[in-house]
Amino acid sequence: PNLLTSKPSNPKPRDKMLARASRLVSSRIATSTSPRFLSSLKVDSVAPEENIKFFKIYRWDPDSGGKPYLSTYPVDLNDCGPMILDVLLKIKNEQDPTLTFRRSCREGICGSCAMNINGSNTLACLCYVDKESTDATKIYPLPHMYVVKDLVPDMGNFYEQYRSIEPWLHTNNKKEENQAEWLQSKDDRKKLDGMYECILCACCSTSCPSYWWNADKYLGPAVLMQAYRWIEDSRDTSTKERLEALDDSFKLYRCHTIMNCSKVCPKHLNPGKAIANIKKRMTELH
Repeated sequence: PNLLTSKPSNPKPRDKMLARASRLVSSRIATSTSPRFLSSLKVDSVAPEENIKFFKIYRWDPDSGGKPYLSTYPVDLNDCGPMILDVLLKIKNEQDPTLTFRRSCREGICGSCAMNINGSNTLACLCYVDKESTDATKIYPLPHMYVVKDLVPDMGNFYEQYRSIEPWLHTNNKKEENQAEWLQSKDDRKKLDGMYECILCACCSTSCPSYWWNADKYLGPAVLMQAYRWIEDSRDTSTKERLEALDDSFKLYRCHTIMNCSKVCPKHLNPGKAIANIKKRMTELH
């Protein structure tokens, strides 16, 4: 027979399957390129670029016998929380487990994470990372205090000064029958606002030049504000004795109203004002 004019024989089953598969693939390609199909896809193939910021942190280990130094750590801000405390935890967990610092509540309540960040005393848990600046962030322990290790200052002297003012209620009155608390009026209670909120983080005291040079004698802004908190308490009956205990050229009068204390307080309190009020009350004794 003439091969050019003869009819083709019936296709084999295999050819039928290939033809069917080809049509199916073509239809799926057409579907996958449609706008509706593309809009339904979750595109996550491109990873975000790293946002690296450097942090220079004061390091000193008394057991090593070496001198203090600054250690630089790179941190990807895209994979880190917004606060300096988040950065410190990330460095400790992922880069250097020997980094030492205090922290507890991470809510600005305990005062444990007080340190000097970029030249200003503050709480690491309340201090935002400066994402605008390309300069490295410098982190030191609280200034002019003995250092235990790295970012941990020795708070022993500070707490001893706090103990010296006897920060508890002194009263000669006796409670009446079934009296559970020492009550006071709303106006008297309001006088304590701006003082009782102090968390004893020592940011104010360690920012005061007078405290730097006379920390062994001058009580400092934080302790003096707490002293005034009890002087002003209407329930306390030892006001005169408390004022007499502060009537000293160093304990109180080393304050020269520089006001660094009020500037750096992370709780936005005003220790300088409290000290000025103590000086006013002191005139009543003379």
